[in-house]
Amino acid sequence: MSDIRADLGDHDEPAEDEVVEAFDAIVDEGSQRLHRSWREVLTTGLAGGLEVGTGVLAYLAVLAETDSHLLAGLAFSIGFIALLLARSELFTEGFLVPVTAVVAGRASAVQLVKFWAGTFVANLLGGWLIMWLVVRAFPDLRATAVEAGTHFVDSPLDLQSVCLGLLAGSALTLMTRMQHGTESDGAKIVAAVAGAFLLAGLQLFHSVLDSLLVFAALHSGAPFGYGDWLAWLWYTVLANMAGGLLVVTLLRLVRSKDLLAAERDEAAAGR
Repeated sequence: MSDIRADLGDHDEPAEDEVVEAFDAIVDEGSQRLHRSWREVLTTGLAGGLEVGTGVLAYLAVLAETDSHLLAGLAFSIGFIALLLARSELFTEGFLVPVTAVVAGRASAVQLVKFWAGTFVANLLGGWLIMWLVVRAFPDLRATAVEAGTHFVDSPLDLQSVCLGLLAGSALTLMTRMQHGTESDGAKIVAAVAGAFLLAGLQLFHSVLDSLLVFAALHSGAPFGYGDWLAWLWYTVLANMAGGLLVVTLLRLVRSKDLLAAERDEAAAGR
């Protein structure tokens, strides 16, 4: 019987051990993140915007020297590695983990909205500040920044733009799931590099990353204004959310249906 138990796994739930362990870690982390105070949400999001800005600096520097978005995308991975190791928060990394905690009954929808809104606004504020510093510290990068930011602002609202936003949201959420599927820091860094390459290297439409490029362009005297940025931002945010929530998160929730039901029952019993 013990041999059969070893073959079947160590958990009673109808899922693989690795899935159960990753699910438990996701629910626990999501619950902790959603129960943060406003101060914690805003400061963590502000730090995230500042830290991802280091990746944007690397991106612009490599792009200016090589004119290669693919190489610049690899350089941008510095930002995602900083987010990972510093435990900061990026808006589009807040889909799979917090949503799973809400569906599991460990947090409320109101807390989720608070978490999203606070993180998003703080990311943008931190990004705006770091880009102001970057363009003044490295004036030679201004022309590259204007060109990079204009690429997004001048893009029309069409099927291609929506698809680029969907892919960005799904790629970031997949990166999050990959990082939660392992306890190895090295594997998590590989996932961060892969996510950065897809996002920045292929110029997917990412509401925070590309907003930092737009801010750098605006600080450098770009031929457009904040209204043009907002006209691009609103649909990009929605596309990122759709990609992260519907393409990746929903599938993971369906797969973990039995685990979620058990978690909700346990949460209800503890009230």
